[in-house]
Amino acid sequence: MKMKKAASLFLTATIATSALAGCSTGNGGSKSADGKTTIEFWAAPNPTQQVYWKEMAEEFEKENPKIDVKVSPIKESPTSEASIQSAIAGKSAPTMSENINRGFAAQLAESKALVPLNEVEGWDELLKNRNMTDTVKTWKFADDNQYVMPIYSNPMLFGWRIDILKEVGVNEIPKTYSEVLDAVKKLKAKHPDKYLWAKGDLADPTAWKRWFDFFMLYDAASGGNNFIEGDKFVAEDEAGLNVLKFMGDLQKEDALLTKQATDPFESGLGIFTDLGPWTFSYWEEKFPEMKYNETFGLALPPVPDGADTENVNTFADTKGIVIYASATEEERKAAMEFMNFVYSNPENDLKWLETTKLPPARDDLSSNDSFKAFFDKNPELKPYADAVPNAIPSIDNAKYNELQTHIGRYAVNPVVKGEVDPEKGWKEMKKAIKEELKK
Repeated sequence: MKMKKAASLFLTATIATSALAGCSTGNGGSKSADGKTTIEFWAAPNPTQQVYWKEMAEEFEKENPKIDVKVSPIKESPTSEASIQSAIAGKSAPTMSENINRGFAAQLAESKALVPLNEVEGWDELLKNRNMTDTVKTWKFADDNQYVMPIYSNPMLFGWRIDILKEVGVNEIPKTYSEVLDAVKKLKAKHPDKYLWAKGDLADPTAWKRWFDFFMLYDAASGGNNFIEGDKFVAEDEAGLNVLKFMGDLQKEDALLTKQATDPFESGLGIFTDLGPWTFSYWEEKFPEMKYNETFGLALPPVPDGADTENVNTFADTKGIVIYASATEEERKAAMEFMNFVYSNPENDLKWLETTKLPPARDDLSSNDSFKAFFDKNPELKPYADAVPNAIPSIDNAKYNELQTHIGRYAVNPVVKGEVDPEKGWKEMKKAIKEELKK
């Protein structure tokens, strides 16, 4: 463990040194003898996204002949994050890349490897032109800088098997904890072999899994209150305890299946699960019987009794673009011009939406006429668009993996298994997180 930590510290130091040393000599781009500026853009290792960015680059170059944009995929060996860290350490980072979440951005920002986008001319224009002033607020880092330009925001929603709910006498999707528990009692009375939430991940401490259970519920219960700000634990105790008590109550009602099961929601073994917009293309092929507003419905997370059930917050699975500190001033300016070109036209966001099914991070996604025909054709994606302004991205701490592992290990996992009571789980988790933040 000590060796692992030492290696991690060495990598951080190497990234920091390389980023600072490479401020004017990085391989992210260059200025040729004819005055052209070349910038290198690393796209996500996803064929559809690579095609999209190559098309954007070609269109941009037609209107900006003095700038060349070279698009290539981020290498995934062993991971895209590791490839980026290796490139920074080796002074071969691109000018910019996509596929960056706030947690990883926090690691890079701590090492001085990223450019604060708010310090690059054209940032304010970008926010205004794309209509994302509200959406971007939750992306601000603890040092008041913006290191990531959010491309998409996937507000995670819960799917409900409304056909089974109706069968047991529940005609409306539950919005509060009491309503959920009432639905559970009716479900278990008629189908004792079914569960509310059949998900093995609930008992798994792996860090990223907390995005799709704990953080969805916590963001809703706290009204979007931060969990960690910089190096401070600022989570709302009442909200966190309410979430764990809710999970504990579900466990007592035998409403949770924490063993792995094959397609539990689709088979009806469980009637409630987190769903992202990428699910529906998969269902079209494998589960054509899953039909929106017939078999399943979508809803924001349930909230504690007495809380507002409108404009509920939820976790956002989000990623965006960064500019690396090794980029020269000319390259930074060219990178911002490229982003402004792409995002000043909602038709480009529509093309992105059609290509990837990932909701663009815009305040007006559900109201802008440019997207109306798309959502008319894909009504199951409209609730995601509606939720974008109230969706909360991941924490901006470089130790997000360790911190989120503590949430699972000390709180969520033992509570859903009935091994500790919610108060003890919250207390132990809080202690572990605060100790981690001091390291």
